[in-house]
Amino acid sequence: MKKQEWNERVELIEKALVEHLGEKTALSSTLCDSMKYSLTAGGKRLRPILLMAAADAVGARGLDFMPVACAMEMIHTYSLIHDDLPAMDNDDYRRGKLTNHKLYGDGMAVLAGDALLTQAFEVILRQENVAPEVLVQVVREISIAAGPNGMVGGQAIDLESENKRIPMEELKKLHMGKTGALFRASLRCGAILGGADSEQLEKLTTYAESFGLAFQITDDILDVIGDEAEIGKPVGSDERNNKSTYVTLTSLETAQKLAQEAVDEGVAALDGFGEEAVFLQDLLKSMLNRKK
Repeated sequence: MKKQEWNERVELIEKALVEHLGEKTALSSTLCDSMKYSLTAGGKRLRPILLMAAADAVGARGLDFMPVACAMEMIHTYSLIHDDLPAMDNDDYRRGKLTNHKLYGDGMAVLAGDALLTQAFEVILRQENVAPEVLVQVVREISIAAGPNGMVGGQAIDLESENKRIPMEELKKLHMGKTGALFRASLRCGAILGGADSEQLEKLTTYAESFGLAFQITDDILDVIGDEAEIGKPVGSDERNNKSTYVTLTSLETAQKLAQEAVDEGVAALDGFGEEAVFLQDLLKSMLNRKK
């Protein structure tokens, strides 16, 4: 997938998100506005892109699975709304814009996140031309990834780890849940929807775990050396919140080496795939040079 195709897919995702959200998606117009504000605030749309790319890699047509892809982005957006709240990371800006609670208040922000999470599963069930048993498997994957043994579990460890220096293994567990779980689910669901065999699914799972690790390490690096204008939020928030990161537990240089190792492992996992998997390999390699 070249840059032009990436941009075209992002445009299609943006359009589909608005369509799936709907004009009258909530009894309260304020709640509807709050949901739409964060869902349409931009971003890389990595999770839906990854889901479709995984389906492409196993020989299917990723664009055929747009409802499930949009649902992944709705779940991700809900997590960001809640993560920015004063009780969590207490951030005022996200993607260069005021965070949801700064505009709509803490209570409405909580409800907007709740609404996006629950509506996401209804959107998944809008997926057509997929066998019911396959769709059930996808729902199970996403439920586990978003729940207490995935993203929410990682967020809980994150809260418990504030103002503490935690062991590296605990940090890995934290981010495998908080950040990595939705990446893993996106890639696995794309592969499952695309009809992957067991070997392909295993390789894409390895790639997903490497991707999540590389993403988090480079995120920690950007919080130290990133450009605030490019990443769309203040740098140095990890230090201000006294958080353990791959940089604070090791060093900037070591974190950069760990990121390189994760990238190499993920790229190697896709050996044996066809040309359709080159995009996934290139995307992971580009992680080392990300600016936001």
